[in-house]
Amino acid sequence: MRLAVVGDTLMDIDLHGHASRLCPDAPAPVVEVGRRLERAGGAGLVATMLAEDGHDVDLVTALSNDQAAARLRALLSGVRVTAGALGGPTPVKMRVIADGQRVARIDEGCGQKPFPLVDEAMLERIAGADAIVVADYGRRLAEAPTLRAAIESAARLVPVVWDPHPQGARPVSKAAAVTPNLPELLAFSGRAVNGLGAVATAAGRLRQRWNAEAVVVTLAERGALVCGPDADTHIAAPAAGLRIEDSCGAGDRFAASLAVALASGHGLERAVEAAISGAVEFLGGGGVSSLEGGQMPLPPAASGDVSEALAVGEEQEESAAFALARRVQSTGGRVVAAGGCFDLLHAGHLRLLEAARDLGDCLIVCLNSDESIRRLKGDCRPLMSQADRVDLLLGLSCVDAVEVFSEDTPEQLLKALRPDVWVKGADYDADRLPETALLREWGGDVVTVPLEPGRSTTGLASAIAGLG
Repeated sequence: MRLAVVGDTLMDIDLHGHASRLCPDAPAPVVEVGRRLERAGGAGLVATMLAEDGHDVDLVTALSNDQAAARLRALLSGVRVTAGALGGPTPVKMRVIADGQRVARIDEGCGQKPFPLVDEAMLERIAGADAIVVADYGRRLAEAPTLRAAIESAARLVPVVWDPHPQGARPVSKAAAVTPNLPELLAFSGRAVNGLGAVATAAGRLRQRWNAEAVVVTLAERGALVCGPDADTHIAAPAAGLRIEDSCGAGDRFAASLAVALASGHGLERAVEAAISGAVEFLGGGGVSSLEGGQMPLPPAASGDVSEALAVGEEQEESAAFALARRVQSTGGRVVAAGGCFDLLHAGHLRLLEAARDLGDCLIVCLNSDESIRRLKGDCRPLMSQADRVDLLLGLSCVDAVEVFSEDTPEQLLKALRPDVWVKGADYDADRLPETALLREWGGDVVTVPLEPGRSTTGLASAIAGLG
């Protein structure tokens, strides 16, 4: 199988190090770098993934003639590169990571977007492919008329998977799948999208606007929503408890796996299932840091202590909820947490969670596990499984993340999460809650919010049982 990847190629650099002090002249961390990782980004990352999977890969892109471009060609040694002239500097994105936490990203040459040149050799590579992935990073290559015409012509014969960018080009007509993530869907639709029903509606409008065969919206840990010619289908991710340290490259992995599955003859939904599994496996295996590429450690004399600190830090992977909390707090935001069983989600739960979300910049739900609920409420509970409860909570627009705990009470989770606000219903006395003393250890607050009258899981379960 010969695959063509078309799109913008960038230089990605990760600087991993250790931070234990601040600059004497500014409140900024001093990062002692112990490891430098270089890789091709953008379309180059998609091509790298497919080549490491063992496929025959052509990368159709635009490159400059500077040192960064020369380094990119070396990193892409397993890929046939057919490149037009970029006409400007190679865009470089450098992430600074201290003890597993991103502290800065430094961009070079990313503000300039010269119109790349397209030659006949690039068009020939597109014409002979068994499947095409367009990785549009908004840097104008996908706007080129001759290139678009070649891709649209190929779309009549082979699958074209178009990974779009809000500042990029309109996907060509009859693309087999256009794969925006949820934030990109919001940008394209220009309106709020709350819940899977609204996601499906927005995706359907885009499918018509782009004249695509399908729009597949990736939903991170929640899988993907497929808006196809016949129906809209939500396909869940297979690993509900996946702990994600770095989601970089997940969308590229999804698009690459989807193109391979479609080119192999799989139907759309089965191909999306394979793409989700590929993305989950990619993230579970370490994400972009697991890819073969340029690793440039510091000399042993300079990096011994730092390398040991890095090894310890990298063993401590953060879940999506913890990563969100650290990111929000690092920018001065307020993290709100609320907890409970949330068995048979009802209007009272919704009102409490909406009120909680209004108290800060993100809401993380601390959810009792199935085992915890059985210990607290007996063998007849929970009524819904842990996976279903997580999925329903994440379907609420007011919930940003869910973290499951297996203890009877959430104190241990709260100690690790360290939210700024802990929310309970008004049937609790905040002064008597054990969480109150705990939150005050780090300056947090406990807030109670009014309950919705006549709403309870027990009452709802009894009413349902009475109907039987």
